[in-house]
Amino acid sequence: MAKILYGKEAADALTARLAARAAALWEQGVVPTLALIRLGNDPSDRSYETGIRKRAEKVGVSVRGFYLPETAEKEAVLSAIDALNKDDSVHGVLLFRPLPQHLKGNEEEITSRLDPKKDVDGMTPLSKAAVFSGQSGCGFAPCTPAACMELLDYYGVDCAGKRAVVIGRSKLVGKPAAMLLLSRDATVTVCHTKTGNLAELCRGADVIVTAARSLRLLTADFVRPGQTVIDVSTVWDEAKPNAKGGLGAFAGDADFAAVEPIVDAITPVPGGVGAVTTAVLMEHVIEAAERGNCHA
Repeated sequence: MAKILYGKEAADALTARLAARAAALWEQGVVPTLALIRLGNDPSDRSYETGIRKRAEKVGVSVRGFYLPETAEKEAVLSAIDALNKDDSVHGVLLFRPLPQHLKGNEEEITSRLDPKKDVDGMTPLSKAAVFSGQSGCGFAPCTPAACMELLDYYGVDCAGKRAVVIGRSKLVGKPAAMLLLSRDATVTVCHTKTGNLAELCRGADVIVTAARSLRLLTADFVRPGQTVIDVSTVWDEAKPNAKGGLGAFAGDADFAAVEPIVDAITPVPGGVGAVTTAVLMEHVIEAAERGNCHA
């Protein structure tokens, strides 16, 4: 049986450390503040916001919500970002993504508009460059891949010299996760759902980070004893029993029932990476408040 890497334990430990740092800022007259920009009422966005607000209350971070209709045009989003860039009381800004379909072509322009020192979720070019170059001091890694590393650290999984496979090549999770693993001296292979020998590559890995958003992609054929599996994806599974006794619940890429008896350690979905992501977001907001200004 695998060790279950519950996110709550790692998140609670990080929250306790962050609460002390936030209290120190309050004593200096600085209220660490996060602004949320949300377009529309996507259920996953609202669920994420609920988790953010709960974590912020525990840590001591103030949260302000700025809500636009799903049909908002580019100019309205840019205007909201501009206003927050000028607001010295706001230390971090989170723009919920993915953006609505009509703004997909403008995403780079929109995300680049944010002041990098307030970019607490790795969406600006400077933050991305910092992740790829390994530099620190300005910009932050996206919260979800950073949460993967926090989980590995908390449970004592040393990546140095290990072989790691990342399934997923998105700018939000897959690519930055690969860079963060490289920074821990892992040898990293980035794969995706079109990779021909995916199962073989996964079996050869010591650590698997899967973020393909493909239900039950990772089966028993993909794993072996001795591995650690970090399942980032959250996918709705109509066949999964839920707490109400019916069917329909969130699951991940891994076929948990098949994979868990084989590997050494695995994150559950839900209850794994997601719980840590909000704590990492709070860490970024507090660090942004502590920095006060950005030194590239």
